[in-house]
Amino acid sequence: MTRPTLDPVEVRVLGALVEKAFATPDQYPLTLNAVLAACNQKTSRDPVMTLSDRDVRGALDRLGRRGLVGTTAGAGHRVAKFRHNLDRALDLSRGEITALALLMLRGPQTSGEIRTRSTRMADFPSVEAADEAIWMLTDREEPLVAVLPRQPGQAADRYVHLLSGEPDAAETPASDPDAVPSGEEAPAPTEELRPDPSSLAVRVSTLEQDVADLRAQLAAFRAQFE
Repeated sequence: MTRPTLDPVEVRVLGALVEKAFATPDQYPLTLNAVLAACNQKTSRDPVMTLSDRDVRGALDRLGRRGLVGTTAGAGHRVAKFRHNLDRALDLSRGEITALALLMLRGPQTSGEIRTRSTRMADFPSVEAADEAIWMLTDREEPLVAVLPRQPGQAADRYVHLLSGEPDAAETPASDPDAVPSGEEAPAPTEELRPDPSSLAVRVSTLEQDVADLRAQLAAFRAQFE
């Protein structure tokens, strides 16, 4: 399958389905209400969106026609449930689809940020492992990810997905936690610059994801009785 070009709502819907498939497998596939809740999370999303039922349903329909989303219905299911087909459609490994989904859900990031934020989706034992997954996404006939030009004071490369076309670097401000103030020399990447899984930032990020997942599970549970 050639690289699809998606609008922002389609990107959010597809990224949310990938995330929940790994992070909350017991609640997957997702009902429409659960997809909506996952798309509108206030944590682990950049930008935060406020989508309507109609927005999400329309995106699911369009993705379904392109073979990127499927449905599960029939015996044992009172309502239709949705699942992504992105890994099969684009021939992606778990690490690759995890990195891609994080870029879809949270915007441009460094490989260190992707590693830190992927704990509930894939096992990247090192920044190098995240780098390898990203490299596989860039080293394709039609790349799915690109590296952004470094901005002043930025200590590490940031990556962006290409499922919405080529990015405008001027509209993607740096979010690199290792960045230094403008005018100062950025230190060379070292082991100390890599995210420490025991750091407070990592623990807070993990807790935020746990809360978001619990909310999605609650929404899915409620949807079963609607």
